[in-house]
Amino acid sequence: MLTADERDSRNRGEVSFMNVAIIGTGYVGTVTGACFAELGHNVVCVDIDSRKVDLINAGIPPIHEPELAELLKKHARAGLRATVDYNDAIPSSDIAFICVGTPSDEDGRIDLSIVRSASESIGDALKLADRDSYHVVVVKSTVVPGTTENVVAPLVRGERDDVGIAMNPEFLREGKAVYDFMNPDKIVIGGDPRSAGMVARLYEKIPCKATLTDIRTAEMIKYANNSFLATKISYANEIGNICKKLEIDVYEVMSAIGKDFRISEHFLNAGAGFGGSCFPKDVKALIGKAEELGYDPLILRAVVRVNEEQPMRMIELLVKQIGDVRGRRIAILGLAFKNDTDDIREARSIPVIRKLLGMGASVAAYDPLAAENMRTVFPDVEYCQSAADALSGADGCLIMTEWDEFRSLDREFDAMNEIVVIDGRRAVSLDRGVYEGICW
Repeated sequence: MLTADERDSRNRGEVSFMNVAIIGTGYVGTVTGACFAELGHNVVCVDIDSRKVDLINAGIPPIHEPELAELLKKHARAGLRATVDYNDAIPSSDIAFICVGTPSDEDGRIDLSIVRSASESIGDALKLADRDSYHVVVVKSTVVPGTTENVVAPLVRGERDDVGIAMNPEFLREGKAVYDFMNPDKIVIGGDPRSAGMVARLYEKIPCKATLTDIRTAEMIKYANNSFLATKISYANEIGNICKKLEIDVYEVMSAIGKDFRISEHFLNAGAGFGGSCFPKDVKALIGKAEELGYDPLILRAVVRVNEEQPMRMIELLVKQIGDVRGRRIAILGLAFKNDTDDIREARSIPVIRKLLGMGASVAAYDPLAAENMRTVFPDVEYCQSAADALSGADGCLIMTEWDEFRSLDREFDAMNEIVVIDGRRAVSLDRGVYEGICW
């Protein structure tokens, strides 16, 4: 950790490394901690889960994320460590990042209970700290505008005037989070000049100029960013549903309109819809915030509705081809919400499997990484060791995740009772049997 002289020198801008505390070791917290260590900062991660703490200290990632294992192995106990004790991490830190979850409640509104708990613990630890230097608490968790100032700040500051508050939203894609952190297209920091300036110096080795703004604007940028991307996906799916009825290949359509620089080709792949820990939750939270303000967000409501209905179209197409699914073996290829992750949060496979089971079907599922996570949701599903095992004796197949290994599948489909494949991700190409895309 920095000495008092080193800390004073740092505050004068003479050195670039800082002592950083990371609260929460999920996707955002673990990646943020590992990447800050890679940038040369001293990092202490805090989590109430001792299992995660032990894993990080052993250089083992508690989550699946490409490139993360290498960083943890490189920096564990040599610039990066973990603890369950706030008092071990906060007093000696210069900046503390809140990276805890912000799930949705039953009405879709943001649940801030974990954020409040983390803020209170930071505040308590700061009260015990014997220090005379400026400390900054940064919210990296996704929170609706007003949360950092109205909820977090009072809890961490108390009566102190030497604690700064900032907002630094993350824009990390699961499966590419380490790359995105080290190669960002934007770094957004909200806060007063002193606090935001300290946060900006953490990123000074990354060749991306930070966007400095106020806290509420930084909070809103995150929601506007994710909601726009979700909107592009639902728009592509709606156009795809229309194209399906017109016997038009929506991928050819989207490829052409994506060449328009005002639109770009990203997030225009029509399919079974979006999932994950961010898009569904963030769109619903923004809808909830808008309702609190007396505004009805029509476009955002449509985005959610299209996304919720989209996976059911997979089953409609399947039933159209094979009839009643009761007692039939249906193969599900792909369980994670996207490839290169084991995350099943809001995965489009979940409503599909739930519906199939409710219709009396027998489900055989395969995913390279996410099977064990899905087992906690559907313990009675048959989880197979390979795509070939899932397809063997199947009466139909639904492809829900775009894993690269699925693109090489071919003769494996011959083991089905009858080749009927409904593709929700344009992951395979078949020249025999029945092969249908969800919206092409």
